[in-house]
Amino acid sequence: MTDIKSMTLDELSGALAAMGEPEFRGKQIFSWLHRGATDFEAMSNLPKTLRAKLAEAYYITAPAVARKQVSRLDGTIKYLWRLRDGNCIETVLMSYHHGNTVCISSQVGCRMGCRFCASTVAGRVRDLSASEMLDQVLFTRLDSGMEISNIVLMGIGEPMDNLDAVLRFLTLVNHPDGLNIGMRHISLSTCGVIPGIDRLAELGTQLTLSVSLHAPDSTTRSRIMPVNGAYDVDELFAACHRYFQKTGRRISFEYAMIDGVNDSDAQADLLAKKIRGMPGHVNLIPLNDVVESEFKPSRRIAAFQKRLESHGVTATVRRSLGGDIDASCGQLRRKEMEGREEA
Repeated sequence: MTDIKSMTLDELSGALAAMGEPEFRGKQIFSWLHRGATDFEAMSNLPKTLRAKLAEAYYITAPAVARKQVSRLDGTIKYLWRLRDGNCIETVLMSYHHGNTVCISSQVGCRMGCRFCASTVAGRVRDLSASEMLDQVLFTRLDSGMEISNIVLMGIGEPMDNLDAVLRFLTLVNHPDGLNIGMRHISLSTCGVIPGIDRLAELGTQLTLSVSLHAPDSTTRSRIMPVNGAYDVDELFAACHRYFQKTGRRISFEYAMIDGVNDSDAQADLLAKKIRGMPGHVNLIPLNDVVESEFKPSRRIAAFQKRLESHGVTATVRRSLGGDIDASCGQLRRKEMEGREEA
């Protein structure tokens, strides 16, 4: 059977035409799917015969809430979704003054091995489909009753490691007959997969590229991010400069502050030097404590920020949300996995 929600409107219309149905049926089905229909029988404006044909040839993805945590501190909601095959992924809904942002996953697990991240502890299980990424936005909206204005692909997984499905998801979520979330309201985060950055640059998408940098020098970055062995930090900065030259879009550099590892004045100076020439923004992230990690939160965030600003670099400290609900990406999924093993 075929995953119907991962199909574009043009693909749907073509498939319906091949079944001898009028083209407008594709738009009707697309609308139902993007409003959260989980069964073809719910599509009341379709003939019963067509609904039966669709049920024989296609399936509709719909995740189930395995766990849901709501922060008493700031209202942040963290979902653990159970997928069709029993695997689980995480989604986080955060409220800001500019609207509600949903942080979605792009894979079940992650193979990038960043030393400070809970998402990678058990490795990569599989990629998510475009529909499974779309479902995180759609069903978070439906369950919470809150409108979604912004999306960040910064949850479990490396989006560039599943780029074809991610690009299909972007097409779907951006469609005017769907959720219609504009590209400028979408951020994609990568740990530095250079071919993906170059491909995005060629496509000229208007989304915001976020690079999980976390160190400006190769020695430190290799220690905390194995991906640096494949794509060295200097090659990564070169790709970022190419991206800016192609798109004119400012890049956001994510920088998790780790005590005694990447928070020295010398590293701030080097970071400022390597960003020079493009309007980069550095987002300093207070590190979440991960039980399995040897790394601890930095005590020099304010000093590091001040040092960057002395070089003319725009640097902000990410507001910590959901501190009482397993805020670190991958923690909730890890607890679910541990619970299954104990059972």
